This record gives sequence, C-alpha cells and structure tokens, in this order.
Amino acid sequence: MVISVAAVAGPIIGGFLIGFGWRYIFYINVPIGIIGTFWAFYQLKESNITSEKQKIDFSGTLAFSIGMLALLTALTLGGFSGWANIYVLILFIASIACLGLFVHIENKVEYPMLDLRLLRTRILAFAFASNFLNGVARGAVTFLLIFYLQGIKGIDPMMAGILLSPFAIALMVAAPLSGMLADKHGSRILSSVGLIISAIGLAGLMTIKVNTSTIELVIFMSIMGIGSGMFFAPNSSTIMGSVPSDKRGIAAGVTTMMNNAGQILSIAISMAIISSSISAKAMQDLFIGSQVGSKGIATGQFISGLRTAFTLCFIFSLLAAFISYLRGPKPTWEKDCNHEIKKNNII
Repeated sequence: MVISVAAVAGPIIGGFLIGFGWRYIFYINVPIGIIGTFWAFYQLKESNITSEKQKIDFSGTLAFSIGMLALLTALTLGGFSGWANIYVLILFIASIACLGLFVHIENKVEYPMLDLRLLRTRILAFAFASNFLNGVARGAVTFLLIFYLQGIKGIDPMMAGILLSPFAIALMVAAPLSGMLADKHGSRILSSVGLIISAIGLAGLMTIKVNTSTIELVIFMSIMGIGSGMFFAPNSSTIMGSVPSDKRGIAAGVTTMMNNAGQILSIAISMAIISSSISAKAMQDLFIGSQVGSKGIATGQFISGLRTAFTLCFIFSLLAAFISYLRGPKPTWEKDCNHEIKKNNII
C-alpha cells in the first residue's frame, strides 16, 4: 500500500518537474535518498540478531552485480539499438557468464548472498516465479500507456501522470484488504485470483484503439490495480512466512529482484514491439516529455504494437496465476550445525 502511494505521486511529480527540464526528475532523488538513508539508519532496528559471526559474500555479490548490470544494460539498449547489435550481444554473453559464476560461488561459500536452498522449496520457488511473471505482465503497462497518452491522445506529461494514478490507487485500496484476508484464509487462492483479475484488466487493454475513452482506460487500470493488490500482499506474506528468521533479508531481496527483473524484461519486450512503429526521434522526445501528439508515429502500426504487447502481458498474467496456484504447503525448518536447513517439501 505504501509503495502504491509513491507510485501515484511519482508520475505526477515527474510530469510537473519535466516542465523545468527532464534532469530534475533525477535531481529530486538526491535529497530523498539522503533523507531516507539517515532515517533508515536511526529508525530501523534489528528484530533478529544472529549470534554467529557471518561473513559478507563479496565474491558472490560482485559476480551478481556485474551480471545483473550487464543484463539490464543489454535489455535497455536492445530496445533502442537492436538486439543484433554487437555491444548488446557482448553484454548478454557477459551477463550469462557472470550469473553462471554467481550460481557456482553460491553453492560453495559458507555464507552465500543468495541461499539457493530457498529456491528448492516448492512454495518459495513458485511464489518467486509468480512474482517474476507478474512483473513481466504488468511492468510495461504504465510505460506503454505514457506513450499512448502523450503520443496518441496529445496529453501533456503531468496530466498523463495523473491519468495513470487509478492503477496505484486501486492497488493501495486492495493491498491491505487482501493482506487481512490472507492472514485468515491463506494466500494461495487469493494470490491466484488476484493475477486472474489483473489478466481481465489486461484483456480490456488488448482492445485499445485511437479513440479509446479515458473512462475505459481508468476502468481497465483499476481492475489491474485491484488484481495486483490482491496478489502482492498475500504473496509477500507467503514468502516471508516460509523462511527461517535469519533468511528473511535474502527472501525480501530475491522478491524485489524478481519483480524488478520481470518489469525490465517486460519493458524490453515492449520496446522491441513498439520501436517498429515510432521514429527514434519521437521515442526520445516522448521520454523527455517534449513530444505531445502523434508526429513521427505511424498510428495504425503503433496501436497494433500496443495490442500485441498487452496480449503478451495478458498471457504472462495467466501463466503467473497458474504458477501461483501450484505452490505447495509451507515448509518446516530445523537447525543443523548452527545453520538453518530445510526439513521437507523439497522440489
């Protein structure tokens, strides 16, 4: 719910700041980051302090960081310069090599950054997978709608940001309610139903046209927001409640990583689809907020590309619902040689 409040404010503030220059949407993060860092340092307290003297997994962290940086850079550049570009291919190869090395390191070190045993637990593996697939399903939606609202409807950046708020508002309302229901009735059915509801919203967006009304877009985004809210809270609760206390930091980090990776992949796929119907100049201008209107955009091809992208998102949402439903019972854990190990429910 808290994240969705920021999601409402972010595009609106961003649209306002673009009026002063696009760089200001980055400048504003500097004081926010500084304030957040100091607030976290003084306010956040450890709820579980281990007696073991654990070491930081520097080698695993370095391999993972380089691998993810290469992957995300390749996905970002691929949408602009083409997937066959030599630099994009080199980045993909480097990413595969570094992430492969990361897996090897994590299986060897005593205190890994990512305890891969968590992924061998059915409920966690499927909860993480559905989180990733949901990221793919919804990651590009607001991204594509910004292109549509500014490039087709001719709406200025700030108003376009405001028109995206129904998704986050609906999520904000649904998340705490679904969290309470999950505490009473479990998360498996609730999470799966939430993803199906999101798919219904995406099915509506699959019918998008040049003259689709704002009311229709608001309804489709609200349905998606309700579904996402129904999924996120129960799924996160399942993950955090299925790991031993000393693994919650790793579990939270993997949850965020899966969702972010899914969203980046979603945007990359959508960029590949949309780039064929919009000039590079118009795309750049849309990013910095100076393009308002359809100049440089092949409207028919652009709408067709939007529908194709939303169709893929719809398919991924249904797949995420199926994977979410396949999760098993909560695992039990036991102590062994001062380390937490899984007792049962191994895939």
